[in-house]
Amino acid sequence: MKKFMLVLIASTCCTAFAMNASAQQADQATADAVIAMTKAQWAAEIKDPTSVAEQMKDASDDYTEFNGDYATRLDGKAMNSRVAEAAGKASGKTIAADMANPKVQVYGNVAILTYNYVGVTQDKDGKNEAARAKSTRVFVKKGDKWTLVHANFGSDPLPK
Repeated sequence: MKKFMLVLIASTCCTAFAMNASAQQADQATADAVIAMTKAQWAAEIKDPTSVAEQMKDASDDYTEFNGDYATRLDGKAMNSRVAEAAGKASGKTIAADMANPKVQVYGNVAILTYNYVGVTQDKDGKNEAARAKSTRVFVKKGDKWTLVHANFGSDPLPK
């Protein structure tokens, strides 16, 4: 009987360990996917600032956004696309974009990506300027695809 209990306990522990490892692998795959989607959006913007359809391809139709340029929430992929199209016609452009300190938290079919945005913009005269932000993106898994449903981009001023 003691051997049976020992085998049962060992089997349960191995199963729990395997399930935990499997969940961690799934969470890492989700983290990799949402980070890759974000970086692909930036790459599309750098390649062609007017390629808004490509930049917003992973956003949900009901996507919402808070950012430092507007006092109110921007509602809907269509509205965000119109604003991005206008911004894409500006004389300045993004020439580098990356993230520092990325963290992805996964809760079932929701993934929250937080990071510090680190970029460089270039004005019409060729002058480069650092771009910084504190960022949060929320993704929901719809079917088998992760979709961006909300983002919040806050200023990240230089320390004094």
